[in-house]
Amino acid sequence: MTQDYQFILTERIGKHIGLLILNRPEARNAASAAMAAEVNDYLHKFEADPELRVGIITGNGPVFCAGADLKEVSAGRDIRIPRKGGFMGFTMFRRTKPFIAALQGPAYGGGAELTLGCDLVVLAENASLALTEVRRGLVPLGGGAVYAPRRLPGPIANEMLLTGMPLSAQKAYQHGLANSVVPADKVREEAIRYAEQIAEASPLSVRLTLSVSRATYDATIDEAWRINNEAMHALYESPDFKEGPRAFVEKRKPVWST
Repeated sequence: MTQDYQFILTERIGKHIGLLILNRPEARNAASAAMAAEVNDYLHKFEADPELRVGIITGNGPVFCAGADLKEVSAGRDIRIPRKGGFMGFTMFRRTKPFIAALQGPAYGGGAELTLGCDLVVLAENASLALTEVRRGLVPLGGGAVYAPRRLPGPIANEMLLTGMPLSAQKAYQHGLANSVVPADKVREEAIRYAEQIAEASPLSVRLTLSVSRATYDATIDEAWRINNEAMHALYESPDFKEGPRAFVEKRKPVWST
C-alpha cells in the first residue's frame, strides 16, 4: 500500500502495523477538507489491505490536532466536504480493525474526537484533550457528543462537553480514557508496543472481539449517529455556527444570537 499524500504521512511498521501521521504542523494539524479526504482514502486502503492488522494515528509537531480549521469555516469553505467517515474522514468510518491514538501533544475539538474514536489511547505527559466547540458557537458533532459519554463517567464527559475545559493526560488516565501516559518522546514507541501485541493475535479474533465489544453499548452506534446528525443539521442553520469561527479568526469575544 503506497500513496503520496500532501497533508498526511503514512508508513508501514513491520508487516502488520499502519502508521498515519497528520502533517499540517504549521496549522497545528487542524483538519481541512483536503486533509480529511486523504485520511479517509488511507482508511479505505488500510481496511482493504489483508496484511495490515492494526493502525496508529499521531501528529507531526507539538500538537496532535487542533480540530477543524476555523479559517476555512470563517472563509465559507465547507469542511463537511467530504463527509465520508465523519470528522477528518475518521470518526464515523466503520473500521473492522483497531486503531491506537498516540497523542504527542494536545488535542482540541475534533482532535479530541479523533482520540475518543480510537480503540486504545497513549498520551504524552503534556498532552490534554479539550472539546472546545461550545466556546466557538459549535457543537462537538464530529464524535465528541457521541463518544465522550461512552468513554468517560457522566460528570467528566459533561465537564468536557459543556465547559470546553481541557482534560489533562493524568485525569484522562485516571478515568480510563488512556491506556498509558508516557514522556512525549516515548509516545510512538509505546503505541507500537501495543500494536505489536495486537498484531500477534488472530486477526479474525481481534475483529470479532472488537465488533462484539462495540455492540455492547446501550444504544447502537447507528442510532447514536442518527441523533448526532439531526443536531448537526440544526447547528449548520444557526447564525452562531458562523459567528464562532469568525470571532476566533478576528480575535474577539463572540456575540451569540441563541
